[in-house]
Amino acid sequence: MTQRGWRFVRSLMFAVGAMAGVVAMVQPCDAQQSLDKADRQFQATITDSQGVESELKQIRFYWEEKISDTSFSPHELKEIPVKRGTATVTVKFWNIRQIEVRSNAGGEPPLLTITLTNGKTGEFALAIPGSIKGQSDFGEVDVPASGIAKLVLK
Repeated sequence: MTQRGWRFVRSLMFAVGAMAGVVAMVQPCDAQQSLDKADRQFQATITDSQGVESELKQIRFYWEEKISDTSFSPHELKEIPVKRGTATVTVKFWNIRQIEVRSNAGGEPPLLTITLTNGKTGEFALAIPGSIKGQSDFGEVDVPASGIAKLVLK
């Protein structure tokens, strides 16, 4: 092979190596963004049914699954499980702008009007009886879902 041929091969190898480096640098960013979304801490202003407003950090939806008569398994979610017809939909906190809660008659789960960050609104029934937990300046706060009037995420 001539000297000119070798230069071409070296240039080609360098270009391929550089492109592989760029691809390797871009790939972890996408994975990092999804990890950041999963680890994100949410802040909200919550208004209970008595009109008391609280600023909460690290909010999560909390519910307990009954295992037996004497044991429960706690669950903390960064999403709200709701019913739409017979389907259960889990609406992620990072997609929610605000939730308005209306009590439902006859012991039925409360009705939630959820407004997403893109402006879309939907009405759902809460799928699992639970509460919203979070940290205030005074300590941990636990508000039953049926006792919430409005929740605005920041």
